Amino acid sequence: MKSGNACYYSEQNLLSSSLLSKSLKIKIYRTIILPVVVYGFETWSLTLREERRLRVFENSVLGRIYGPKKEQIIGEWRKIHTEKLNDLYSAPNIVRVIKSRMRLTGHVERMGDRRGAIQGFCGIPYGKKPLGRPKCRWDYNIKMDLKAVGWGGMDWLELAQDGRWQALVNAALILRVP
Repeated sequence: MKSGNACYYSEQNLLSSSLLSKSLKIKIYRTIILPVVVYGFETWSLTLREERRLRVFENSVLGRIYGPKKEQIIGEWRKIHTEKLNDLYSAPNIVRVIKSRMRLTGHVERMGDRRGAIQGFCGIPYGKKPLGRPKCRWDYNIKMDLKAVGWGGMDWLELAQDGRWQALVNAALILRVP
């Protein structure tokens, strides 16, 4: 997140420039800033707090891109509300991009044990356990996404082998972040 902020602040003059079109500013965001922010997201274990922080970051970038709007009745300038920003920005939001990792999960599970990639998802790490609450594991987020879609009682390893996995992934992608 720190490197994403650094990238955003280095490009903020471009994003607020009146010389560039909004579509070009969106392309700058999607090709320069977004990849820096989500680098390595396949291994993240997102909490609701982190999802909210990512949405706040994205809304600040979109607010800079779309700029303030002038009220017709009063004649004053005001910031665009989040709902309006979501309507203007038609691409998937940053949390949906990260939650798309469920597709990757299905591919890895269908590879089977012969490739060894599944051990990265379900394996237990070696070494001494730190004090305090254990960190969320990556597969815990998959289970929480499935629970939110209504498939919480099922084992995701079995569901990934099933043909319904793509429908579950699409349903998890449309979930709203509170």
